[in-house]
Amino acid sequence: MGTIIDLFRYDFFMNAFWASFFAAITCGIVGTYIVARRIVFISGGITHASFGGIGIGYFLGLNPLLGAAVFSVLSGLGIQYFTRTARLREDSSIAIWWSLGMAIGIIFIYLSPGYAPNLMSYLFGSILTVSSTEIWLMAALSFILVAFFVLFYRAILYVAFNEEFAKTTGLPVNLINYILISLIAVTIVMNIRVVGIILIMSLLTLPQATANLFTHDFRMMMLYSVGFAFVGSFAGLLFSFYADIPSGASIIFTLVLLFGFMKGIAYLFGRQKRNHAN
Repeated sequence: MGTIIDLFRYDFFMNAFWASFFAAITCGIVGTYIVARRIVFISGGITHASFGGIGIGYFLGLNPLLGAAVFSVLSGLGIQYFTRTARLREDSSIAIWWSLGMAIGIIFIYLSPGYAPNLMSYLFGSILTVSSTEIWLMAALSFILVAFFVLFYRAILYVAFNEEFAKTTGLPVNLINYILISLIAVTIVMNIRVVGIILIMSLLTLPQATANLFTHDFRMMMLYSVGFAFVGSFAGLLFSFYADIPSGASIIFTLVLLFGFMKGIAYLFGRQKRNHAN
């Protein structure tokens, strides 16, 4: 225990700790909406499309996360527009933006002079290299998400579970959808450095799957998801540090183990409850 406490003396570990904390908040909140709305594959499309922005950022000499943020938001809005206005099938729209983003990313990285040294950290995550600036951006995003979901909770709930009813109540459903898809896109980009493009979908769904074992209430599911995401992220961070393995894979592996453990606990409680009932 003393060794773990000593780790907090290092700036890089403190940054990693705060990154796991804010990742838990942002992915816990946004992931709950994604799972409830059943748009996991839309988030997957946005995630892989962000690679296009990373490639453009490298090519122009800009921060790759800035390029990823712009490209992800445009991709998310594009998927929404193609599906709702252009009457294109949702899976086709996702495939178009997914493929376009990956293709553009590969082309621009190939055209960029020199070697892209940090490319692997965007693909597979590197929480120990998260900068102080990125921590502040994640903190700001956490504040925006909490404020938005608190202020517009009922409207978000209506849109998530019954969009047609939401329209009959006079809610600006399209506007809410565009705002939420933009927030999803920014959340994905800000957590790329934590687990990487390849594994970010898991961080948006595994904590929610674990939370769903104990509650079906939307508000409680968000709170539980944040808690499970933080426990899994921080435990995975420690595991990766001591085992000297990639942090992104370690965090997701820990979240899978946490799900299995909680699934066993839920099963035992359910069995005990059934025995008492009999």
